[in-house]
Amino acid sequence: MATDNKELSRRILEEVWNNQNLSAADDMIAADFVNHDPQSPVNVQGIEGYKQGVRYYLNAFSDCNFTVEDEISEGPMVVTRWTVNGTHTGNLGAIPATGRRISVTGISCGRVENGKMVEAWTNWDTLGMMQQLGVLSATAQRAA
Repeated sequence: MATDNKELSRRILEEVWNNQNLSAADDMIAADFVNHDPQSPVNVQGIEGYKQGVRYYLNAFSDCNFTVEDEISEGPMVVTRWTVNGTHTGNLGAIPATGRRISVTGISCGRVENGKMVEAWTNWDTLGMMQQLGVLSATAQRAA
């Protein structure tokens, strides 16, 4: 089971995000999926909400690529530490494309039931991304 959960987590990052195959999420994300991500402006609930969240970020970083750094799995839980790299080629909410490259780290903890991801808790370096995009004022950067 633990190996299957790790494989599921990796497949989500590879197939849905890196290959930008949103239809692959239908086989890996539960219909009642809930994501807890305090940094995300998108309310991600259900399979369509998940796809909307993916589209939001792929619109902003069309060449994003996730790398799995570490994974730990026990019972229904899988923890994935990842790095994402990409170029800011589209709007990120109210932030117009900057053309800048980013490299951001994060950790996602997921709960798997019946071979699908049903719930996730994600924390990632949003401040670092904003600094790399150059959208923080010098005062805000010094305070950070």
